[in-house]
Order: sequence, then structure tokens, then C-alpha cells
Amino acid sequence: MPTDIKETAHAVRAAALMGLFATRPRLLALGEPTHGEDALLALRNGLFRQLAEEEGYRTIAMESDCLKGLLVDDYVTTGTGTLDEVMEHGFSHGWGASEANRQLVRWMRAHNDGLPPSGRLRFAGIDGPLEMTGAASPRQALTALHGYLAGRVDPALLPCTARTLDRLLGADDRWTDPAVMTDPSRSVGTSSEAGRLRLLADDLVALLDTHAPHLLTVTSRDAWDRACLHGRTAVGLLRYHAAMADPSAARLTRLMSVRDQMMAHNLLAVADRAPALVHAHNSHLQRERSTVRMGGEPLQWWSAGALVNSRLGADYAFVATALGTLRHRGVDAPPPDTLEGLLYALPGDRCLVDAPRLAGVLGRQLPAPRPSPWFGYAPLDPAHLPAIDGIVFVKNVPQT
Repeated sequence: MPTDIKETAHAVRAAALMGLFATRPRLLALGEPTHGEDALLALRNGLFRQLAEEEGYRTIAMESDCLKGLLVDDYVTTGTGTLDEVMEHGFSHGWGASEANRQLVRWMRAHNDGLPPSGRLRFAGIDGPLEMTGAASPRQALTALHGYLAGRVDPALLPCTARTLDRLLGADDRWTDPAVMTDPSRSVGTSSEAGRLRLLADDLVALLDTHAPHLLTVTSRDAWDRACLHGRTAVGLLRYHAAMADPSAARLTRLMSVRDQMMAHNLLAVADRAPALVHAHNSHLQRERSTVRMGGEPLQWWSAGALVNSRLGADYAFVATALGTLRHRGVDAPPPDTLEGLLYALPGDRCLVDAPRLAGVLGRQLPAPRPSPWFGYAPLDPAHLPAIDGIVFVKNVPQT
């Protein structure tokens, strides 16, 4: 191990993270190479606590349903509901079953107890209301947006009534049918009703925007922010359902693109509020195109991180997490000629690596890509090093 590579590594602390940047980024994105490992989430929890207590970060944003996340935010800020209820109903993708996520929510509630609203920590989901088996009905988002506007603007300006929305939406199981994932013909996303709903959603969002000066005087900023969230979620969900009805070869690419676009819009809204730590898969947060093979075909789309970075520049930072071993899931010690192999030779169990400095040390002699033994685990691409601000490396991830 060359000495100059060792000199790129530091202890995994918030202060060391901040040392990677000229100024504090509004969005500090911490990626992970795979999901479902509480040891990685516990590391995230510790960094968020340090960032909150030492660096002024006030929000944690996670790859979870943005609408469900409102329940978590209500709980950590005001104590609404119970911890058990929030863990059951406030997360998507099964994240509520994670003990590390439970510990995070419990700590945030305790930290906020007795603090004024301006000093409280906040929670945000950044994903759409999506699962691997399909997408939610746009009912919740559309009806919440309509309800917010109905009592606060001239009724004559509303493009439809709540009854019209209900009729066009129909039964929710038409939208959530899991068979649609493999059979585009089952989707209602390009039906005449869905087409009408897309126009109405656009009109409702436009009404929200054009009446912002009035609405921000008669409701709180939080109420306004939630109405905006419901608006962009309704638009995104309807766009996603339309892509689900696409029978062409571009269908999966469209779905990936729309999902990351929804994440990007939510991240930009979070950035408007306060400095935030963002946690999601590396592939969603990287500045480069995301790639994956599905059904034997390579797919490429611009990640949420790439979209946000194009808007925020230096106010967006990306720190990837890489791992050495994950033996309980078949990931053994990395080959020494790979990027993870070089990091595996560093002393200690975990470290923070200055990625641009490491790229400078390696020069043009990039290490080989590490092969992935299964879908969902994404080793770092050495070619992406110049577009990564830092790497949190965990040498051995224990089973939890």
C-alpha cells in the first residue's frame, strides 16, 4: 500500500466530512452500495447526530415514500402518534422494520422535545409512493392538493370539484394492480381518465403557484410546503403510471428516469428548507448516469444526484459508501486490483477517503471494477472517482 494512498484516509467524523468541502453543502448526500444492512444505517445515524449537533444540519432525507414520511416528520417534530405507528406506516420498502431506523426516529423525537420549531430536526422521504410491485394511486396527493386550495381560493378558479376527481380516479386497485409491472396493457396510465387527471393536476399546481403570495399569508409555510409536495407527487405519479403503460423497449428506462426525477424534485424542495443529510442508494445520488442490467438489457438514466447537482453545483455534495466484505450475503474480500481492494488494505475497520485526492494519487492507472455477485449491490466504478467528493469505506459489514 503506497503511503500517499494512506494519506487520503481520515476518521469517519462529521468534522472530517466538512473538511472535504470549501463551504458547507446544503445537501450532503451519503450513498450506500446496497440496502438492508443495519450496520450501515447505524453509521449514518451517528454521522447525522454529529452533523446536527456540530454542523447545523437540521433535516435527514431518506429513500422512502415522501407522503408516508409526513407521518415521521409529524412524530419527530410534535410527537403526533406513537413510535410503533410511525415505524409501521411512515416508511416504504420495508424500512420501518429496521432497528437502526427505529433508533433514528426515537433519537430525533427525544432531541426535539422542548425545542422551538425553528430548532427542531426534520424528516423527509424523497422517493415517490412507489414499490417494486408498482405505484400508488394518485388519489391521496390529488385530493390533498385540491382540499388545500378549495378553502383558500375563489371556487370559480378551481378546474374541477372533488367529486369529479373521485369519479376520474375510480377504484384505487386499478392503479395499484401488481400485474401491471409485467403487463403494460393492464395499466390505466394512458386511459382517457388518466389523461384528464394529468391536465387537472397541472391546473391545480399552477393555481397553487399563481396564488402563492395569498396562500403564504393565510396558511403556514409548512402547510404550503406540504401542498407543493402533494402537487409534485400527483404530477409525478401520473407521469409514472403513463410510463407503466408504455409497451416499447424504452419502458423501464422511462420508469427509472421518472422515479429519479421525482426524487430530484423532492431533494430540491428539502434544500430550500435547511442543510440536510440525504441517504439513499449510491446509484440514486451519484453525479454520473446510473446503469443497471434488467432482463439482460443495459439501462441508463440520469440519477437524482446528477439532476440536483446540475441545479445546485457546490451546494450538492456526494459521499459514496463502499464495503469490503458482506460475507452473510456472499460478498467476500475484494480482489486487490479493484478500488475496494485498495481500500481494504488500509488500516482500521472504517475510514473516510478524500476521493479527488485519491483520484490524483492513482492518476490514469485506475483499478479494475469489482464484479457484483447479485442485483442490488453496486461496487464503486473507479471511473466515477473524479465525480465523488468522498468515500466512507467499511471493511467488514457484520450481520445484524
